[in-house]
Amino acid sequence: MTFFCGIWVFSSNRKHLLSTLLSLEFIVLSLYLIMYFYLISFNYELYFSMVFLTFSVCEGALGLSILVSMIRSYGNDFFNSYSMLQC
Repeated sequence: MTFFCGIWVFSSNRKHLLSTLLSLEFIVLSLYLIMYFYLISFNYELYFSMVFLTFSVCEGALGLSILVSMIRSYGNDFFNSYSMLQC
């Protein structure tokens, strides 16, 4: 249920980059919880969950660095104020 709420927020809210990144992190967190409970229920090792957490932290750091660079160059995080196809 939480995964689909995150997908809904991600697809419906496209005004600010920060809210889009927060919804992506919510989706990653719900996927981690689903995977953790799945691995615990079948008595598997939790090594893959640590790898997943590492990649999700890297994804979050990359998103925040893109947000900071866009705010420094354009002054805000609105998607309407700049074109992504510009060089």
